[in-house]
Amino acid sequence: MIYEGNSLCAKLLDNGLAELVFDAKGSVNKFDRQTVQELDEVTQALTNNSEVKGLLVRSAKSTFIVGADITEFTELFDMPENEVLDWVTKTSQVFDRFEDLPFPTIAAINGFALGGGCEMTLVCDLRVADTTASIGLPEVKLGLMPGFGGTVRLPRLIGSDNALEWMTTGRDRKAAKAMAEGAIDSVVAPEHLIEAAKSMLVDAIAGKFDWKARRTLKQAPLTLGKNEAMMSFSTAKAMVAAQAGKHYPAPHMMVDTVTKAAGLDRDGALKLENEGFTTLAKSDEAKAQVGIFLADQLVKSKGKKQAKAANKEIKQTAVLGAGIMGGGIAYQSAVKGTPVVMKDIAQPALDLGLSEAAKILGKGMQRGKVDAAKMAATLNNIVPTLDYSAIKNADLVIEAVVENPKVKGIVLKETEQVVADDAIICSNTSTISINQLAENMEKPERFCGMHFFNPVHKMPLVEIIRGEKTSEETINTVVAATLKMGKTPIVVNDCPGFLVNRVLFPYFAGFSKLVLDGADFVAVDKVMEKIFGWPMGPAYLLDVVGMDTADHASSVMSDGIPERMQKIGDDPVTCLYKAERLGQKNGKGFYNFGVDKRGRPSKTPAPEAYELLKPVCADEKEFDKDEIIARLMVPMANEMIRCLEEGIVGSAAEADMALLYGLGFPPFRGGVFRYIETMGLSNFVALADKYAHLGPIYQITDGVREMAASGKSYFELSA
Repeated sequence: MIYEGNSLCAKLLDNGLAELVFDAKGSVNKFDRQTVQELDEVTQALTNNSEVKGLLVRSAKSTFIVGADITEFTELFDMPENEVLDWVTKTSQVFDRFEDLPFPTIAAINGFALGGGCEMTLVCDLRVADTTASIGLPEVKLGLMPGFGGTVRLPRLIGSDNALEWMTTGRDRKAAKAMAEGAIDSVVAPEHLIEAAKSMLVDAIAGKFDWKARRTLKQAPLTLGKNEAMMSFSTAKAMVAAQAGKHYPAPHMMVDTVTKAAGLDRDGALKLENEGFTTLAKSDEAKAQVGIFLADQLVKSKGKKQAKAANKEIKQTAVLGAGIMGGGIAYQSAVKGTPVVMKDIAQPALDLGLSEAAKILGKGMQRGKVDAAKMAATLNNIVPTLDYSAIKNADLVIEAVVENPKVKGIVLKETEQVVADDAIICSNTSTISINQLAENMEKPERFCGMHFFNPVHKMPLVEIIRGEKTSEETINTVVAATLKMGKTPIVVNDCPGFLVNRVLFPYFAGFSKLVLDGADFVAVDKVMEKIFGWPMGPAYLLDVVGMDTADHASSVMSDGIPERMQKIGDDPVTCLYKAERLGQKNGKGFYNFGVDKRGRPSKTPAPEAYELLKPVCADEKEFDKDEIIARLMVPMANEMIRCLEEGIVGSAAEADMALLYGLGFPPFRGGVFRYIETMGLSNFVALADKYAHLGPIYQITDGVREMAASGKSYFELSA
């Protein structure tokens, strides 16, 4: 044995070959600080061993190395800037020393080689992968850039154009594509991986591969002519500006770094990479996106534990109520392999539900993501019916009829008479109390909310709402069914609007008050989209939701939380609803919807909306962007804080993921709790107090004052 650590070991094989094996204690290999230290120690041991003529690097696990240990990032990035720079510089130098070993090295890649794992393969002279391999640099998804030499070695290996496309998008490559682009030298079947790697290494030792020339190429300036470089980098800058926009600094930093480093050798280029990485690591955007990753891990871990505890398997689903929503839910079950009965009382609704599923599949076929067999299998998994008896064998029934408590109550009561005693029944209600609906049930313990978001096939979140009498067994089974459907479940407790809609309606109320005070809804949308980063501003979102739906839901919220959410007099939403301007569903709301000359969907500010609102609104007034953001976001943040304090949601991390997955909260802001903590809780308290005179939705709780005064973080509270 040449070296033995906790995460890796090195030993001598036959004929001067040695192997370095990554085999961490957990389920995957990661680069944590301990592993980096061990890599440095093994490099020293290999350098000093005169018997080694060539080194094979492999993983003992089903995947190579998944990247850096992100759980260490929060603590690392909280360090002063000079200490972060010192850490990343010293770590990247460990990889440099490995690259400088006095003999050829080859990486045998299986499974994922991502981030630091990809950079480990890049410091090797040769790379062979098996057909299971995926290789890439996804750091951009965390608001970061490669920090262990990726921006230096990859451009010199595959060209700056390809390398920047890899890094700025964060998409990994399957082995064959990576080989076609020059990142991998050979692809073989999994059973031949080690044998092929050894064979290539022997050839390198024998001089059949000029490994020294390959290494020199990675350490020299980029071989680009002046005009070629100018074209390459200006194209990359334009692409990043168009795709990433201004809210995501990481891809811009990558392009700038590779551009400036093009004429430098390895050491000069790495210095620029270290500095760029440090700047990003200290940015609010990286903190937010790393926070999202960790929150997502927490949500997934919680979901898996609950699903594991489920003692009932869902072999058949039933959806009550077809149409757009019911059809979307039926599609989601069917496409993931669970047969579904779609029941309605009217044939046209069933036809609409089936056509919704077919439309989604058709678009998938156009994009090459769905083949004819997949389309046929999915549609065959959906059985439309007008007959209640068809649902008798369903293990899970999802009620998705009209949003009316009386109608839902009748349907739930009828359903319970038809299905088996152990069948689980859920409601897809978006606002009606689960406890209220449970009063219609003989066995309320088998009933809960299962709130999907529209469009079902695109929105990742499903809110699972626990009623007072819902059993833990029911929750666990519905969590398992949600995961099987390819969705992210977040369990919340019952309250008006549950979690997402409860915090959305104060945001809408803030918008309505702003418009009544003279704000131009187009200007508000522009600020909330372009500056805050929402995918849609509030007026556009209300048009998508539908004015009828929004008006009805605001009445439900008003009845449920009258102390804060009483209906606003002359609410612009109600005005448009009464004028039958329902939004996208009838082509007219705040905006008029149609098609342009090329047949593409269009939306234009509606003169009719301005005329309708004129009598109830103050004279038009220009509002500062910060005031617009504050007047919409403070009510949302306040209500989310109340939800956490009341135990409606289990943790700040789950709350942030619910808004990210349910509403499209801007990822670079990390969620509503990350947003207020980035601002600073004391600053948030001061901001809310500034607008407290506008009404109860702007008034903060004693709890947030205490948190701010004591310097605590919502992310420190137990999940």
